[in-house]
Amino acid sequence: MPPRKQKDTPPAPPTKVAGFDKETAIKYYLAAYNVVSTLGWSYILVTLLAHLLIPTAQPTFAQPIAKASSTITRYLPFLKSSPILNKSTPVQIKTILPPFLIPYFLRACTAYGKVGERTAWVQTLAVLEIVHVLLGFVKSAIQTTVMQVFSRLALVWYIAENFEVARNNPLYSSMVLAWSVTEIIRYSFYAISLFTQVPYPLLYLRYTTFYILYPIGAGSEAFLIYSTLLSGSSWTLGDYFRGTLFLVWWPSLYILYTHMIKQRRKVLGTGQGNVVGSKKAQ
Repeated sequence: MPPRKQKDTPPAPPTKVAGFDKETAIKYYLAAYNVVSTLGWSYILVTLLAHLLIPTAQPTFAQPIAKASSTITRYLPFLKSSPILNKSTPVQIKTILPPFLIPYFLRACTAYGKVGERTAWVQTLAVLEIVHVLLGFVKSAIQTTVMQVFSRLALVWYIAENFEVARNNPLYSSMVLAWSVTEIIRYSFYAISLFTQVPYPLLYLRYTTFYILYPIGAGSEAFLIYSTLLSGSSWTLGDYFRGTLFLVWWPSLYILYTHMIKQRRKVLGTGQGNVVGSKKAQ
């Protein structure tokens, strides 16, 4: 008799170790990234507010100010900052301010010395968001992600690092303040959405605070760039580059602003209380 045909049996599903698989690992990694980012921006916000609001001795513009690149050159002394013209002084708005506002204005002008280096490093952590998109951990447009990340890196590593007029500008404080509040809301939103439904108050803040924070943040960014163009009588190639950045900032703000308005209508306009899961969270 011919041998009996054996029935094909499907391969056994891959075993999970204590319920832990690749998808779960990615979820917990993204949760850790979002929690760390939330804590980093929270630290910057608290430090900045303490500097701005708690009365202390009158701030000064003492130099040198610790910069993020100082940490690099401390351990890699062969790396030096590029020699860029840096002769500007702080804007003397205080001459037209009421006396009681002058101490707050001066603290805003000296905030870089308190949070500048930390802000540069916390913002640099966002480079991982590009990696997350490339690896498929999240579903976001790579072009938008790259533009958002590198525009901020240009502010902290190029503009603030190399131009004293930007470091001593009160708009640096308003920029970091807007960034901090925005990122605390955004990262905590993503962290919670990985595991459960986001509470409505946080959902509302995520899709509402941009009305105020985006113009403050992007406006501060643009005019910080503009402030670096006011030194020197003749423009260099770098001046033209920064001038182009200043012009590009406004249509970029419009595109992002209108995009968020559409997202708000989609999420809040329909009464939607749930949000996407791990594949949509940074």
